Amino acid sequence: MSRRTRMASYVCGVGMTRFSRPFTRKWDYPDIGAEAARKALADARIDYSQVEAVVASYSFGDTTSGQKAVYKLGLTGVPIFNVNNACSSGSSALFMARMLVQSGYKCVLAVGFEKSEQGLSARYTENVSPYGLHTDHLVKLGASPELVSPNMNSFTSDVFKMFAYAAREYETKTPDMTSGNILAKIALKNRQHGVNNPYACMTKPTTLDDIATPKRTICHPITLGMCTLTADGGAAAVVCSEEFVRENGLRDKAIEVIAQNLVTDLPSSFGEYFRDVCGYSMAKTAAARCFRDSGMDMRDVDVVEVHDCFSCNELFMYEALQLAEEGKGCDLFNSGKWIFNRDGGQVYQMGGRWVVNPSGGLISKGHPIGATGLAQCAELVWQLRGEAGKRQVDGAKVGLQHNFGIGGAAVVTMYKKPEWDTAVLPKAKL
Repeated sequence: MSRRTRMASYVCGVGMTRFSRPFTRKWDYPDIGAEAARKALADARIDYSQVEAVVASYSFGDTTSGQKAVYKLGLTGVPIFNVNNACSSGSSALFMARMLVQSGYKCVLAVGFEKSEQGLSARYTENVSPYGLHTDHLVKLGASPELVSPNMNSFTSDVFKMFAYAAREYETKTPDMTSGNILAKIALKNRQHGVNNPYACMTKPTTLDDIATPKRTICHPITLGMCTLTADGGAAAVVCSEEFVRENGLRDKAIEVIAQNLVTDLPSSFGEYFRDVCGYSMAKTAAARCFRDSGMDMRDVDVVEVHDCFSCNELFMYEALQLAEEGKGCDLFNSGKWIFNRDGGQVYQMGGRWVVNPSGGLISKGHPIGATGLAQCAELVWQLRGEAGKRQVDGAKVGLQHNFGIGGAAVVTMYKKPEWDTAVLPKAKL
Protein backbone atom coordinates (compact mmCIF):
# COMPACT_ATOMS: atom_id res chain seq x y z
CA MET A 1 0.00 0.00 0.00
CA SER A 2 1.34 3.45 -0.90
CA ARG A 3 2.19 5.72 2.00
CA ARG A 4 0.15 8.36 0.14
CA THR A 5 -3.05 6.63 1.32
CA ARG A 6 -2.35 7.53 4.94
CA MET A 7 -4.14 10.37 6.73
CA ALA A 8 -3.31 13.74 5.19
CA SER A 9 -1.06 16.10 7.16
CA TYR A 10 -0.44 19.81 6.76
CA VAL A 11 2.08 22.39 7.92
CA CYS A 12 -0.11 25.27 9.12
CA GLY A 13 2.45 27.48 10.82
CA VAL A 14 6.18 28.08 10.56
CA GLY A 15 8.63 30.32 12.37
CA MET A 16 12.34 31.06 12.58
CA THR A 17 14.75 33.10 14.57
CA ARG A 18 17.44 34.88 12.66
CA PHE A 19 20.42 32.55 12.46
CA SER A 20 23.59 34.02 13.92
CA ARG A 21 27.22 33.06 14.24
CA PRO A 22 28.12 31.38 17.53
CA PHE A 23 28.76 33.70 20.49
CA THR A 24 27.45 36.81 18.70
CA ARG A 25 24.12 36.86 20.55
CA LYS A 26 23.54 36.38 24.27
CA TRP A 27 20.88 33.65 24.32
CA ASP A 28 20.62 29.97 25.07
CA TYR A 29 18.61 27.08 23.69
CA PRO A 30 15.47 27.63 25.85
CA ASP A 31 15.20 31.18 24.47
CA ILE A 32 16.05 30.09 20.91
CA GLY A 33 13.49 27.28 20.83
CA ALA A 34 10.74 29.34 22.46
CA GLU A 35 11.21 32.25 20.04
CA ALA A 36 10.91 29.98 17.00
CA ALA A 37 7.93 28.13 18.46
CA ARG A 38 6.06 31.34 19.31
CA LYS A 39 6.48 32.56 15.75
CA ALA A 40 5.16 29.28 14.33
CA LEU A 41 2.13 29.33 16.64
CA ALA A 42 1.41 32.96 15.76
CA ASP A 43 1.71 32.13 12.07
CA ALA A 44 -0.85 29.33 12.54
CA ARG A 45 -3.10 31.63 14.58
CA ILE A 46 -3.34 29.09 17.40
CA ASP A 47 -2.43 28.95 21.07
CA TYR A 48 0.07 26.54 22.60
CA SER A 49 -2.82 25.02 24.58
CA GLN A 50 -4.09 23.53 21.29
CA VAL A 51 -0.86 21.60 20.71
CA GLU A 52 -1.25 17.92 21.62
CA ALA A 53 2.42 16.86 21.39
CA VAL A 54 5.87 18.37 20.80
CA VAL A 55 8.91 16.97 18.99
CA ALA A 56 12.13 18.87 19.75
CA SER A 57 15.33 18.48 17.72
CA TYR A 58 18.88 19.44 18.61
CA SER A 59 22.39 18.05 18.51
CA PHE A 60 24.40 19.78 21.22
CA GLY A 61 21.76 20.02 23.96
CA ASP A 62 21.45 17.80 27.00
CA THR A 63 18.62 15.38 27.69
CA THR A 64 15.14 16.93 27.97
CA SER A 65 16.32 20.12 26.24
CA GLY A 66 12.99 20.11 24.43
CA GLN A 67 11.11 20.45 27.71
CA LYS A 68 13.22 23.45 28.72
CA ALA A 69 12.53 25.17 25.40
CA VAL A 70 8.76 24.76 25.33
CA TYR A 71 8.11 25.21 29.07
CA LYS A 72 8.42 28.92 28.31
CA LEU A 73 5.24 28.50 26.24
CA GLY A 74 3.25 26.89 29.03
CA LEU A 75 2.98 23.78 31.21
CA THR A 76 0.29 21.69 29.55
CA GLY A 77 1.54 18.17 30.29
CA VAL A 78 1.67 17.12 26.62
CA PRO A 79 4.10 14.44 25.43
CA ILE A 80 7.48 15.93 24.47
CA PHE A 81 9.88 13.86 22.38
CA ASN A 82 13.56 14.78 22.09
CA VAL A 83 15.19 13.92 18.74
CA ASN A 84 18.87 13.90 17.74
CA ASN A 85 19.73 12.63 14.26
CA ALA A 86 22.90 14.61 13.49
CA CYS A 87 22.46 17.26 10.78
CA SER A 88 19.07 15.82 9.77
CA SER A 89 17.65 16.30 13.27
CA GLY A 90 15.22 19.05 12.21
CA SER A 91 13.60 17.10 9.40
CA SER A 92 13.59 13.99 11.60
CA ALA A 93 11.49 15.97 14.09
CA LEU A 94 9.18 16.98 11.26
CA PHE A 95 8.97 13.33 10.18
CA MET A 96 8.02 12.26 13.70
CA ALA A 97 5.47 15.08 14.07
CA ARG A 98 3.84 14.01 10.82
CA MET A 99 3.75 10.38 11.99
CA LEU A 100 2.03 11.47 15.19
CA VAL A 101 -0.61 13.34 13.19
CA GLN A 102 -1.10 10.32 10.97
CA SER A 103 -1.57 8.19 14.09
CA GLY A 104 -4.42 10.37 15.37
CA TYR A 105 -3.03 13.56 16.95
CA LYS A 106 -4.63 16.70 15.55
CA CYS A 107 -1.87 19.24 16.18
CA VAL A 108 1.84 18.63 16.83
CA LEU A 109 4.61 21.20 17.21
CA ALA A 110 8.06 20.40 15.78
CA VAL A 111 10.73 22.75 17.08
CA GLY A 112 14.48 22.68 16.40
CA PHE A 113 17.21 24.74 17.97
CA GLU A 114 20.95 24.86 18.47
CA LYS A 115 23.51 26.80 20.44
CA SER A 116 26.58 25.89 18.47
CA GLU A 117 30.34 26.04 18.76
CA GLN A 118 32.97 27.28 16.35
CA GLY A 119 33.13 24.22 14.14
CA LEU A 120 31.67 20.76 14.62
CA SER A 121 32.83 18.60 17.49
CA ALA A 122 32.13 15.29 19.18
CA ARG A 123 30.95 15.85 22.76
CA TYR A 124 31.72 12.44 24.21
CA THR A 125 35.23 11.62 23.08
CA GLU A 126 35.53 8.67 25.47
CA ASN A 127 32.76 6.85 23.56
CA VAL A 128 32.89 5.11 20.21
CA SER A 129 32.36 7.77 17.55
CA PRO A 130 28.95 7.58 15.86
CA TYR A 131 30.79 8.56 12.65
CA GLY A 132 33.62 6.07 13.11
CA LEU A 133 32.35 3.56 10.57
CA HIS A 134 32.22 6.28 7.93
CA THR A 135 35.59 7.85 8.68
CA ASP A 136 37.26 4.43 8.81
CA HIS A 137 35.73 3.63 5.43
CA LEU A 138 37.16 6.85 3.99
CA VAL A 139 40.65 5.56 4.75
CA LYS A 140 39.80 2.20 3.13
CA LEU A 141 38.80 4.09 -0.01
CA GLY A 142 42.14 5.90 -0.05
CA ALA A 143 41.57 9.07 1.95
CA SER A 144 44.63 10.27 3.81
CA PRO A 145 44.31 9.75 7.59
CA GLU A 146 45.99 13.05 8.50
CA LEU A 147 44.05 16.15 9.48
CA VAL A 148 43.05 18.72 6.89
CA SER A 149 44.37 21.49 9.10
CA PRO A 150 46.12 21.48 12.48
CA ASN A 151 43.66 24.18 13.57
CA MET A 152 40.64 21.86 13.16
CA ASN A 153 39.42 19.22 15.57
CA SER A 154 39.41 15.69 14.17
CA PHE A 155 35.67 15.54 13.57
CA THR A 156 35.53 18.80 11.59
CA SER A 157 38.55 17.63 9.63
CA ASP A 158 36.91 14.30 8.80
CA VAL A 159 33.74 16.01 7.56
CA PHE A 160 35.74 18.28 5.25
CA LYS A 161 37.72 15.30 3.97
CA MET A 162 34.57 13.29 3.36
CA PHE A 163 33.10 15.86 0.99
CA ALA A 164 36.42 16.95 -0.52
CA TYR A 165 37.26 13.42 -1.57
CA ALA A 166 33.75 13.00 -2.95
CA ALA A 167 34.23 16.18 -4.99
CA ARG A 168 37.59 14.96 -6.30
CA GLU A 169 35.99 11.66 -7.27
CA TYR A 170 33.25 13.52 -9.15
CA GLU A 171 35.88 15.73 -10.81
CA THR A 172 37.61 12.70 -12.38
CA LYS A 173 34.34 11.78 -14.11
CA THR A 174 33.19 15.33 -14.86
CA PRO A 175 36.15 17.67 -15.48
CA ASP A 176 33.68 20.51 -16.15
CA MET A 177 33.21 20.80 -12.39
CA THR A 178 36.64 22.38 -12.01
CA SER A 179 37.19 23.93 -15.42
CA GLY A 180 33.83 25.66 -15.17
CA ASN A 181 34.38 26.68 -11.53
CA ILE A 182 30.98 25.15 -10.77
CA LEU A 183 31.45 24.73 -7.01
CA ALA A 184 32.27 28.40 -6.58
CA LYS A 185 29.39 29.42 -8.83
CA ILE A 186 26.90 27.33 -6.82
CA ALA A 187 28.13 28.97 -3.62
CA LEU A 188 27.86 32.41 -5.22
CA LYS A 189 24.31 31.65 -6.39
CA ASN A 190 23.31 30.75 -2.83
CA ARG A 191 25.00 33.82 -1.40
CA GLN A 192 23.12 36.00 -3.89
CA HIS A 193 19.84 34.33 -2.92
CA GLY A 194 20.73 34.87 0.74
CA VAL A 195 20.99 38.63 0.30
CA ASN A 196 17.17 38.69 0.36
CA ASN A 197 16.74 36.40 3.37
CA PRO A 198 16.43 38.38 6.62
CA TYR A 199 16.92 35.17 8.66
CA ALA A 200 20.35 34.34 7.19
CA CYS A 201 23.76 34.76 8.77
CA MET A 202 25.34 35.87 5.49
CA THR A 203 23.40 38.62 3.73
CA LYS A 204 26.21 40.74 2.29
CA PRO A 205 27.02 40.37 -1.43
CA THR A 206 30.28 38.65 -2.35
CA THR A 207 32.21 37.85 -5.52
CA LEU A 208 33.21 34.71 -7.37
CA ASP A 209 36.88 35.55 -6.88
CA ASP A 210 36.42 35.84 -3.12
CA ILE A 211 34.75 32.41 -2.95
CA ALA A 212 37.19 30.67 -5.28
CA THR A 213 40.47 32.14 -4.08
CA PRO A 214 43.10 29.41 -3.48
CA LYS A 215 44.22 31.27 -0.36
CA ARG A 216 41.01 30.15 1.35
CA THR A 217 41.26 26.48 0.37
CA ILE A 218 40.39 24.14 3.24
CA CYS A 219 40.79 20.82 1.47
CA HIS A 220 41.03 20.81 -2.32
CA PRO A 221 38.75 21.62 -4.08
CA ILE A 222 36.73 23.08 -1.20
CA THR A 223 37.39 26.67 -0.15
CA LEU A 224 35.98 28.41 2.89
CA GLY A 225 33.41 30.20 0.74
CA MET A 226 31.98 26.86 -0.42
CA CYS A 227 31.14 25.78 3.17
CA THR A 228 28.26 26.43 5.49
CA LEU A 229 28.80 28.09 8.85
CA THR A 230 27.94 26.62 12.21
CA ALA A 231 25.34 28.90 13.77
CA ASP A 232 22.91 29.52 16.60
CA GLY A 233 19.23 29.58 15.78
CA GLY A 234 15.84 27.95 15.86
CA ALA A 235 12.96 27.02 13.58
CA ALA A 236 9.56 25.45 14.13
CA ALA A 237 6.57 24.03 12.30
CA VAL A 238 2.99 23.33 13.38
CA VAL A 239 1.82 20.05 11.81
CA CYS A 240 -1.93 19.44 11.72
CA SER A 241 -4.55 16.98 10.57
CA GLU A 242 -7.13 17.92 7.94
CA GLU A 243 -9.76 17.90 10.68
CA PHE A 244 -7.79 20.50 12.65
CA VAL A 245 -7.40 22.63 9.52
CA ARG A 246 -11.16 22.57 8.93
CA GLU A 247 -12.09 23.19 12.57
CA ASN A 248 -9.78 26.19 12.87
CA GLY A 249 -10.21 27.79 9.46
CA LEU A 250 -6.56 27.33 8.43
CA ARG A 251 -6.96 26.54 4.75
CA ASP A 252 -5.16 29.77 3.80
CA LYS A 253 -2.19 28.70 5.92
CA ALA A 254 -2.04 24.96 5.25
CA ILE A 255 0.57 23.39 2.99
CA GLU A 256 0.20 19.63 2.57
CA VAL A 257 3.08 17.23 3.14
CA ILE A 258 2.32 14.85 0.27
CA ALA A 259 5.27 12.48 0.75
CA GLN A 260 8.16 12.02 3.14
CA ASN A 261 10.83 9.36 3.53
CA LEU A 262 13.69 8.95 5.98
CA VAL A 263 16.44 6.60 4.81
CA THR A 264 19.42 5.50 6.89
CA ASP A 265 22.68 4.02 5.62
CA LEU A 266 22.53 1.42 2.88
CA PRO A 267 25.19 -1.14 1.88
CA SER A 268 26.32 1.38 -0.76
CA SER A 269 27.27 3.80 2.04
CA PHE A 270 30.22 1.52 2.68
CA GLY A 271 30.83 0.63 -0.95
CA GLU A 272 33.37 1.87 -3.48
CA TYR A 273 32.37 5.53 -3.87
CA PHE A 274 33.16 8.52 -1.65
CA ARG A 275 29.93 10.17 -2.79
CA ASP A 276 27.85 7.39 -1.24
CA VAL A 277 29.65 7.82 2.10
CA CYS A 278 28.31 11.41 1.88
CA GLY A 279 24.72 10.24 1.57
CA TYR A 280 24.19 10.24 -2.19
CA SER A 281 22.51 6.83 -2.39
CA MET A 282 20.38 7.56 0.69
CA ALA A 283 19.07 10.77 -0.88
CA LYS A 284 18.44 9.04 -4.20
CA THR A 285 16.48 6.26 -2.49
CA ALA A 286 14.45 8.65 -0.32
CA ALA A 287 13.58 10.83 -3.34
CA ALA A 288 12.53 7.83 -5.45
CA ARG A 289 10.23 6.67 -2.65
CA CYS A 290 8.69 10.15 -2.38
CA PHE A 291 7.99 10.19 -6.10
CA ARG A 292 6.41 6.74 -5.81
CA ASP A 293 4.25 7.75 -2.84
CA SER A 294 3.13 11.08 -4.31
CA GLY A 295 2.52 9.84 -7.83
CA MET A 296 4.68 12.74 -9.04
CA ASP A 297 8.19 13.10 -10.37
CA MET A 298 10.78 15.84 -10.38
CA ARG A 299 9.14 17.50 -13.37
CA ASP A 300 6.21 18.40 -11.10
CA VAL A 301 8.47 20.22 -8.62
CA ASP A 302 9.02 23.98 -8.79
CA VAL A 303 11.26 24.85 -5.84
CA VAL A 304 13.87 22.84 -3.95
CA GLU A 305 15.75 23.25 -0.67
CA VAL A 306 18.77 20.95 -0.42
CA HIS A 307 21.38 20.33 2.25
CA ASP A 308 24.30 22.32 0.83
CA CYS A 309 26.67 21.84 3.76
CA PHE A 310 29.27 22.23 0.99
CA SER A 311 28.48 23.45 -2.51
CA CYS A 312 29.66 20.11 -3.92
CA ASN A 313 26.82 18.40 -2.04
CA GLU A 314 24.28 20.61 -3.80
CA LEU A 315 25.85 19.53 -7.10
CA PHE A 316 25.55 15.86 -6.09
CA MET A 317 21.89 16.37 -5.15
CA TYR A 318 21.01 17.66 -8.62
CA GLU A 319 21.56 14.08 -9.74
CA ALA A 320 20.40 12.18 -6.63
CA LEU A 321 17.06 14.03 -6.63
CA GLN A 322 16.62 13.54 -10.39
CA LEU A 323 16.94 17.12 -11.53
CA ALA A 324 19.74 15.90 -13.80
CA GLU A 325 20.99 12.58 -15.16
CA GLU A 326 24.13 11.00 -13.72
CA GLY A 327 27.15 13.12 -14.61
CA LYS A 328 24.98 15.98 -15.91
CA GLY A 329 24.76 18.16 -12.79
CA CYS A 330 27.21 20.72 -14.18
CA ASP A 331 25.21 20.96 -17.39
CA LEU A 332 22.07 21.59 -15.37
CA PHE A 333 23.69 24.39 -13.42
CA ASN A 334 25.06 25.96 -16.59
CA SER A 335 21.55 25.90 -18.07
CA GLY A 336 20.40 28.33 -15.42
CA LYS A 337 19.63 32.01 -15.69
CA TRP A 338 18.65 34.77 -13.31
CA ILE A 339 15.00 35.74 -13.65
CA PHE A 340 13.05 38.56 -12.03
CA ASN A 341 10.05 37.71 -9.87
CA ARG A 342 6.92 39.73 -9.19
CA ASP A 343 8.52 41.45 -6.16
CA GLY A 344 11.51 42.69 -8.14
CA GLY A 345 13.94 40.14 -6.76
CA GLN A 346 15.96 37.65 -8.77
CA VAL A 347 16.19 33.87 -8.48
CA TYR A 348 18.39 31.46 -10.42
CA GLN A 349 16.24 29.04 -12.43
CA MET A 350 17.79 25.86 -13.87
CA GLY A 351 16.47 23.48 -16.49
CA GLY A 352 13.70 25.94 -17.29
CA ARG A 353 11.77 25.03 -14.13
CA TRP A 354 13.75 24.64 -10.87
CA VAL A 355 15.02 27.14 -8.33
CA VAL A 356 17.29 25.46 -5.79
CA ASN A 357 17.89 27.03 -2.37
CA PRO A 358 16.12 30.35 -2.85
CA SER A 359 16.63 30.80 0.91
CA GLY A 360 20.37 30.97 0.28
CA GLY A 361 20.76 27.42 1.54
CA LEU A 362 22.96 26.47 4.46
CA ILE A 363 25.83 28.40 2.84
CA SER A 364 24.01 31.69 3.44
CA LYS A 365 21.69 30.87 6.33
CA GLY A 366 24.22 28.99 8.44
CA HIS A 367 23.69 25.58 9.98
CA PRO A 368 22.31 25.39 13.54
CA ILE A 369 22.06 21.61 13.30
CA GLY A 370 18.81 20.97 15.14
CA ALA A 371 17.02 23.78 13.29
CA THR A 372 18.22 23.34 9.72
CA GLY A 373 15.60 20.86 8.50
CA LEU A 374 12.77 22.92 9.98
CA ALA A 375 14.20 26.09 8.45
CA GLN A 376 14.08 24.38 5.05
CA CYS A 377 10.45 23.49 5.78
CA ALA A 378 9.67 27.11 6.67
CA GLU A 379 11.18 28.38 3.42
CA LEU A 380 9.15 25.97 1.29
CA VAL A 381 5.93 26.81 3.15
CA TRP A 382 6.54 30.51 2.52
CA GLN A 383 7.33 29.79 -1.12
CA LEU A 384 4.17 27.76 -1.71
CA ARG A 385 2.04 30.37 0.03
CA GLY A 386 3.65 33.09 -2.09
CA GLU A 387 5.09 34.86 0.97
CA ALA A 388 8.85 34.78 0.21
CA GLY A 389 9.20 38.35 -1.04
CA LYS A 390 12.21 39.09 -3.25
CA ARG A 391 13.29 35.43 -3.22
CA GLN A 392 9.83 34.20 -4.27
CA VAL A 393 9.59 31.56 -7.00
CA ASP A 394 6.56 32.81 -8.88
CA GLY A 395 3.79 30.25 -9.35
CA ALA A 396 5.40 27.63 -7.07
CA LYS A 397 2.94 24.86 -6.23
CA VAL A 398 5.15 21.88 -5.35
CA GLY A 399 8.32 21.93 -3.25
CA LEU A 400 10.93 19.33 -2.36
CA GLN A 401 13.31 19.30 0.63
CA HIS A 402 16.49 17.29 1.27
CA ASN A 403 18.21 17.20 4.67
CA PHE A 404 21.20 14.97 5.48
CA GLY A 405 23.03 13.85 8.59
CA ILE A 406 26.26 11.85 8.60
CA GLY A 407 26.06 8.67 10.55
CA GLY A 408 23.54 8.58 8.88
CA ALA A 409 20.09 9.71 7.79
CA ALA A 410 18.66 11.45 4.74
CA VAL A 411 15.15 12.88 4.78
CA VAL A 412 13.33 13.93 1.61
CA THR A 413 9.97 15.69 1.93
CA MET A 414 7.51 16.85 -0.72
CA TYR A 415 5.03 19.68 -0.17
CA LYS A 416 2.07 20.86 -2.21
CA LYS A 417 -0.22 23.84 -2.10
CA PRO A 418 -3.63 22.17 -1.65
CA GLU A 419 -6.70 22.88 -3.72
CA TRP A 420 -9.55 23.12 -1.25
CA ASP A 421 -13.23 22.59 -1.84
CA THR A 422 -14.16 25.97 -0.41
CA ALA A 423 -17.84 25.08 -0.32
CA VAL A 424 -17.32 22.74 2.64
CA LEU A 425 -14.69 24.68 4.57
CA PRO A 426 -15.21 27.34 7.24
CA LYS A 427 -13.85 30.80 6.66
CA ALA A 428 -10.38 31.59 7.94
CA LYS A 429 -10.18 33.04 11.43
CA LEU A 430 -9.25 36.71 11.53
